[in-house]
Amino acid sequence: MKKTIAVIIIVGLGGGAAYLLRNNLPKGVTTTGSAARPTTAEVIQTNINFSVNAAGEIGPAEQVSVRPEINGKIEQLPVDLGDRVKKGELLFKLDDKELQQQRASNLTDIERARLSLEKAERDFKRARELLAEKLISQELHDDTKTTFELAKNSLDRSQKDMAITDERLTKTEVRAPFDCTILTRPVSTGQAVSGSGGFNSGTEVLTIADLNSMVINAHVNQADVPRLKADQTVEVTVEAVAGLKVTGIVERIAPQATIKNNIKGFAARIALRNVDPRVRPGMTANIKIPVASAENVTAVPLAAVFTEKNQETAQYERFVYVQQGEASEKRNVKVGVSDFFFAEIQEGLAAGEIVALELPKEEREKKAKQPTGQLPGGGAGAARGAKAAESSITTGSASNATNHTKPPAPRVDAGSSR
Repeated sequence: MKKTIAVIIIVGLGGGAAYLLRNNLPKGVTTTGSAARPTTAEVIQTNINFSVNAAGEIGPAEQVSVRPEINGKIEQLPVDLGDRVKKGELLFKLDDKELQQQRASNLTDIERARLSLEKAERDFKRARELLAEKLISQELHDDTKTTFELAKNSLDRSQKDMAITDERLTKTEVRAPFDCTILTRPVSTGQAVSGSGGFNSGTEVLTIADLNSMVINAHVNQADVPRLKADQTVEVTVEAVAGLKVTGIVERIAPQATIKNNIKGFAARIALRNVDPRVRPGMTANIKIPVASAENVTAVPLAAVFTEKNQETAQYERFVYVQQGEASEKRNVKVGVSDFFFAEIQEGLAAGEIVALELPKEEREKKAKQPTGQLPGGGAGAARGAKAAESSITTGSASNATNHTKPPAPRVDAGSSR
């Protein structure tokens, strides 16, 4: 009984898989009889857009670590994580009691120095008059002059100390330099913090950023970097926000390659336009870099295009097999733009014709008789040949015809740019 149930389940799963495969084939692809593998396809008119993808992390264009310039204790900390703060609003304030006491002491010193200066000035003027009448010695006159100069220096020093104290007092309050959002707040009210001029560059009180200006820091594969350029527009999707698509502008590309996750590439910075409020720093973004496109062109599935080297001209040729009743005609074609499923046919085919997705029976029998490694089209030999010619399409084997989800990565022909 158990064996019977297992057989029924396996048959049901197989039938369901075959149904899904037949109903999810690309437009124009057909299958033969009971075989699930597509064997022919119709030449169609369609749009082809080829692009390469890169991933990166979203972050604020400008992120600031807020640290006090002087040592002190946090007296006020009115902001918390996620708060939006306007330019000029208070971020935090240090306890200034000691500085206020220092300022009072500076005022006393200034008043004392001013009184000393006034007395020294009077003594000096009197000594100058007495010296003119030769009632005192030159030495006594010079002593009063020295005392007067020292009193002036003392007042000047006291005033400078006062200015330093006033400046420190202005640094007890830290305000937002721009409209920002609080990203981190690692300290609390009452905690002692050190100034940025200290040994450890100061205590970080807050991290702020303008979330209206966001960028993507991406690592672009070295093979795709030549397709990028500054001020280029790219399409961006955010994994965390389903269905959201935004526009990005390439700001800069690093001049030197780096290795990340064992992949050599170049760091690229992409600015986001009209940032959605749901987008937050740290989210992963996928970047689609447009390479080539063609609108309403004649196209066939990749598996329909075969490549072989012409032994006479030493050039690689592209061709398809056009179905004509029970027979098939080998026809050379000119291939243009291709994506991961379809290839543009610029010359050689017309919409509505039927092409084969695998070699005809007579061709397979002919190639089976040839020595290994000398197959003129399809299979591994064709793949190596197409790679040497930097072909945009390398196909023709039965395995490629059955696997449309993982075709060879296409490229754009040098002579078919659009």
